[in-house]
Amino acid sequence: MTAVAVEQITGTQKAWDIAATVCDPEIPVLTIADLGILRDVRVGDSGDVTVTITPTYSGCPAMDAIRDDLKTAFAKEGYASVHVDLVLAPAWTTDWMTDAGKAKLQEYGIAPPTGRSDAARHAGPIRLQMAVKCPQCSSLNTKELTRFGSTSCKALYVCKDCLEPFDYFKVL
Repeated sequence: MTAVAVEQITGTQKAWDIAATVCDPEIPVLTIADLGILRDVRVGDSGDVTVTITPTYSGCPAMDAIRDDLKTAFAKEGYASVHVDLVLAPAWTTDWMTDAGKAKLQEYGIAPPTGRSDAARHAGPIRLQMAVKCPQCSSLNTKELTRFGSTSCKALYVCKDCLEPFDYFKVL
């Protein structure tokens, strides 16, 4: 491998690491890498950076804030030219969330998604909603209050044991 190729790989990794520090504005304990919406980072020969992100759903209002936060993060590191591409296909899925991200959700008080979403995309048996574990007391004695919570990707639940309401990040 040539020195130029090694330098390009190192530059791309550094750029990825910068992008991966940007937090989701709706759930600030998660980075966009934890959430799985950070899809690609490329550094051009002239030092320009292109970051590719996929929203959790096509109308996600956080995308403008994430784009601005990415540009700010790169500007702080001395990058002058940063372009953010919003890509809708393939559609984001909770399967892209990292295990660390799911653990952060749990610690923050949001029940993380359980299971894999790809089963819902195929014909076959009907998926049944299993009990959602309370992030406060770990009880499975919970009830969905409303399918849509504070954002479209979360549902509002209540624990029947500790009586605490909580968000559940839906499997999408």
